[in-house]
Amino acid sequence: MATAFAKREVKERNLDFDIIMGGTRPAKHVPPVGVKAMREKGFEVADKKPRKISPSELEECGYVITMGCSAENVCPMGWGGESREWDLEDPKGKRLETVRKIRDTVEQRVKALFDGLVEKHVKEGSM
Repeated sequence: MATAFAKREVKERNLDFDIIMGGTRPAKHVPPVGVKAMREKGFEVADKKPRKISPSELEECGYVITMGCSAENVCPMGWGGESREWDLEDPKGKRLETVRKIRDTVEQRVKALFDGLVEKHVKEGSM
């Protein structure tokens, strides 16, 4: 969910950001209820395959957003980026109404994250 919303923000804001998606314990597939919830927002994720993120990928990231675990447990020792822990409920096995709420929370947080990143980079003169 977060990846789809983040890629949309990058495209709509014409930003030069790379979005790297991965989980620490990824599911084998996107559950049908997640596919349906995202389709309601105009995203087709049925063909997306969750993947595990590697420590080397994390080392390259300036920002790491975790959904339900601590970045401390995920990021390599000495990593110097910024992290945000969103502590979201896992949508796995949930009813559509619950998944919609999770999806909407993710969408709002991604938008707020990008609002903050753009503001920060403008202040620093890097945009």
